[in-house]
Amino acid sequence: MRTRVLSGVAAVAALCACDSTASEAQTIAVKEWPVEWQGRPRDPSVDAQGRVWFVGQVGNYIGMFDPKSERFQRFELEEGTYPHNLIVARDGGVWYSGNHNARIGRLDPATGAARTYPMPDPAAGDPHTLVFDGRGSIWFTVQQGGFIGRLHLQSGKIELLNTGKATYPYGIAIDSRGRAWVNLFATNRIAVIDPGTFTKRELTVPRANARTRRIAVTSDDAVWYVDYAGGMLGRIDPRTQAIKEWPVPGGADGRPYALVADDQDRLWFALTGASPSLVGFDPQTGKFFAQAPVSGGIRNMAYHRPTRALWFGTDANHIGRAILP
Repeated sequence: MRTRVLSGVAAVAALCACDSTASEAQTIAVKEWPVEWQGRPRDPSVDAQGRVWFVGQVGNYIGMFDPKSERFQRFELEEGTYPHNLIVARDGGVWYSGNHNARIGRLDPATGAARTYPMPDPAAGDPHTLVFDGRGSIWFTVQQGGFIGRLHLQSGKIELLNTGKATYPYGIAIDSRGRAWVNLFATNRIAVIDPGTFTKRELTVPRANARTRRIAVTSDDAVWYVDYAGGMLGRIDPRTQAIKEWPVPGGADGRPYALVADDQDRLWFALTGASPSLVGFDPQTGKFFAQAPVSGGIRNMAYHRPTRALWFGTDANHIGRAILP
């Protein structure tokens, strides 16, 4: 087991040197547990019992970690699934994306059995990131295939919207109107899909070489993104759709990746460059206010409101938790 704690003072000292007015330093307590199986653990989700579910992307399994007992449990998946992402439903079902076998699955934790929903188009071969919309559907991206999808939970029907094979749809988030916002990672554009018409329009991010990877929506419906290539944190105004950006610590070499908002509408993102770390940003002050090192790159995170914790997997084969200030 690995535990890391970095004081807020040291954290802010590690932030962008050009920001001499950083807000008051705060502490992030990070604890990591090595996963006993190899396979790139990632994309955790917390169930109603506080258990943490995650995928073994190249290990072809779903894992469960109980923070109380600090024990892991493994659930095998159909050969060739290579799950990329999962989310846990209110009924305890674990939904996952079959990134190599063109399907979405639902694991029943009680029995270990999985029900699968194949993609209706063979070109949609790699379902990527899933998200609930709170309206009876799961939205998802298909990265290399170039699709945005919606699975209707009651009927099991899957709709696909073609964004173009060269666009690489990646991160996805839902706003209060049920619209899906999607990073088109191979471009400098972000797509927004109307849930009623299932049609999209696109916004262009400043700088032609920008490559946004993850996206989050705060309670005011502002849309936030990280630019992996350019080292920026960006905000799209929900009314005017004007864009404002802040250089992240380390700039373009920081390689920001995972992004999530907490219940105070603060943004937390992971730097995956030479010095992997978690960074906190306060939209009220426009300042980065905390930073803590982690064992490796973080590709996605989940915020658990009851415990005020971020859960993540790292490329060092760890599952980690950050208790937020």
